[in-house]
Amino acid sequence: MPHRRRFKAGQARGSREGAAAVEFALVATPFFLLLFSIFQLGLVFMIDAVAENAVLEASRLVRTGEAQTKKFDKIAFKQAVCDQMSVFKSDCADRATIDVRVVTSFSDDIDPPRDKDGVLDLSQMDFKGGVGQDLIIVRLWYKQPMIVPALTQAVSSAGPGQIMISSTTAFRNEPF
Repeated sequence: MPHRRRFKAGQARGSREGAAAVEFALVATPFFLLLFSIFQLGLVFMIDAVAENAVLEASRLVRTGEAQTKKFDKIAFKQAVCDQMSVFKSDCADRATIDVRVVTSFSDDIDPPRDKDGVLDLSQMDFKGGVGQDLIIVRLWYKQPMIVPALTQAVSSAGPGQIMISSTTAFRNEPF
């Protein structure tokens, strides 16, 4: 007669050792991917807000004529923007590109310079702060590395594993 094993009430029929580890392994990957994605998006939104504020603050130098009287060039104005980037200013000079231009009207075609393939041509960016009463457009492009590569598909890409954050402001210079 075969030997039958007797189970107590509530005791599982099979071995359950390691089941929690397997279940955790199945759930952990999507959970951590989602968690890192949320952190990455939060960082991108925070950098976007900081960049927007930095452009507004540094643009005041152009609007009031201070940048023109101090003979700012593209590098000096970029440094003024990067000084406003708080915790992100350590590598701002390498990641940021600034373009300051005089426009004849706000309805002008003010698309940024692009190369023959339609890609943003960062080498043609300039600094022209104008004179009193000129209409000015100030633009910033900031390359931000991404930890979660799947997120780069949903935004403006700046190359593998990077996105391009942009900030723009337009104003009329004060009389100076």
